[in-house]
Amino acid sequence: MQTSHLKPPLDRRLCVAPMLDWTDRHYRFFARQISRRTLLYTEMVTTGALLHGDRGRFLRFHPAEHPLALQLGGSEPAALAACTALGAAWGYDEVNLNVGCPSDRVQSGRFGACLMAEPGLVAECVAAMAEAAPVAVTVKHRIGIDDQDSYEALCRFVEAAARAGCAGFIVHARKAWLQGLSPKENREIPPLRYDIVQRLKRDFPDLEVILNGGVLDLDAAAAQLQRVDGVMIGRAAYHNPWILAEADARLFGDAAAPKDRDQVAEAMLAYARAEAAQGVPPAAITRHILGLYHAQPGGRAWRRHLSENAPRKGAAPEVIAGALTAVRAARARLASNP
Repeated sequence: MQTSHLKPPLDRRLCVAPMLDWTDRHYRFFARQISRRTLLYTEMVTTGALLHGDRGRFLRFHPAEHPLALQLGGSEPAALAACTALGAAWGYDEVNLNVGCPSDRVQSGRFGACLMAEPGLVAECVAAMAEAAPVAVTVKHRIGIDDQDSYEALCRFVEAAARAGCAGFIVHARKAWLQGLSPKENREIPPLRYDIVQRLKRDFPDLEVILNGGVLDLDAAAAQLQRVDGVMIGRAAYHNPWILAEADARLFGDAAAPKDRDQVAEAMLAYARAEAAQGVPPAAITRHILGLYHAQPGGRAWRRHLSENAPRKGAAPEVIAGALTAVRAARARLASNP
């Protein structure tokens, strides 16, 4: 197994999954206001986009987003090595290789879940990435694909990547069907097999194994942490971001008091004002924070004010201040009429 002078090990007890069109830098800044310790991931970025496109668009992030991982999509070792070096130079704490996405578009580029059929190539990619920069390299993958779903095949895949220098395995506890199911169906139809991920950790106790798939709250995450090293939450953390609020204390043992919802809203207002000075429209930010007051008094008023006003031409960051005022007014009405 290759070794390198890596940054201090990351604490991956809880992570938010990379989600295309969702986990951009504005969402990540928002999530960081709720949890200081949860590891955040970028959307998947293809090697071609980084090497031939606008690097700043894909790599820029706020310093507050740390700890932060960059997820790459690709299958050419030299390109992945170059992009890993870029990620390290920009300050990312980890670079992750996507070997889990089953979409047709990803398959046509010969990356994502289809790479599980080529463990030798994945090992070459990981080795090149690990050699390229002093940053942790991890792999996110499925438990199998199509009819290649035996536990023995999964072990061979993991062993090959581990020997190449993989620092951690994020295992989506479902197989993927590369034909016949959409990406959404591939997140729902193949049954969850937590037992496979747990067995992988038992059989490879020296490897870091993070479980992904179907985890909806911290209760479920805490239960899984009895058997694996970490848990990755996806859409549940996006639609109801406040599930991350107790993560620092409950999962990481961090005694510092978290912000309350109003304080998070005020932080996002300040952030939106700073971003507006750089030409970022409020809607690019507010679309990520609609769930801040999920199931809370004033939550509907918050969503309505942002949804109706932020997309308007000429909208200013003060739409967030207006939404917060609406929340407080609804809260006051409820208090006066219990």
